[in-house]
Amino acid sequence: PPPLRRLVLGGARVFWPLYAAAVMSVLASRTLRASLVLLALCLLLLHLVRFWLSAKSYVFYHEEVASLARKHAGLDYEVASLARKHAGLDYEVAFSKIITELRKKHPGHILQDEDLQWVFVNAGGWMGSMCLLHASLTEYVLLFGTAVDSGGHSGRYWVEISDTIISGTFRRWKEGTTKSEVYYPGDTIIHKAGEATSVQWSAGTWMVEYGRGFIPSTLGFALGDTIFSTQDFLTLFYTIRVYTKGLLLEVSTYLTEMGIF
Repeated sequence: PPPLRRLVLGGARVFWPLYAAAVMSVLASRTLRASLVLLALCLLLLHLVRFWLSAKSYVFYHEEVASLARKHAGLDYEVASLARKHAGLDYEVAFSKIITELRKKHPGHILQDEDLQWVFVNAGGWMGSMCLLHASLTEYVLLFGTAVDSGGHSGRYWVEISDTIISGTFRRWKEGTTKSEVYYPGDTIIHKAGEATSVQWSAGTWMVEYGRGFIPSTLGFALGDTIFSTQDFLTLFYTIRVYTKGLLLEVSTYLTEMGIF
């Protein structure tokens, strides 16, 4: 009958909005709870990684790598004036000696010659080239430089980096300042974790770089320009391949030291 139909339709008009509101409320509540749980897990993971980084032992040390770079660049850094005097030695000879000595000091942690490769790096607006020597989840050692003038953003990540210059010049403009600083062969520049700067290198600048921290945190910056700007996917492949080789070498060395292999 029409009166019953009108009653049912009227009830539906009242019921369905209330039902929909209740469902949305439940979903919102679940989403909020899920978001809070995810946030808590992320914070827990952050603290676990920080504890791991502070408690673990490392293969390399900033001063060790820096001293080795200075030594084989033919520079005496006990006296600053001598550093300038001996600048300009052939960086390729220095690199070769550095690789040889690192292999002697840290057997099983430096890639073999057949795995060494100079790979382009596009990041933060600058372009350079790197040759990765060692890589793990918490450390890396590489040779870096550029044959042309280049500069841009340093990146901001969860890693402390030291660069020791073999040849050329390195200009750095630190966040919160109005003046830049110029560094020369023999100088070591420390880029602290969480820090951002503007960097500029003159043509022919080459250096030895050591990074310590959560290395995967650098990959977004290191690969971002390659993926979204240059779209040089062959370089992307080279980068991932050499980093993977470094990780596999560390796993192999660890298992060997444990007596498994």
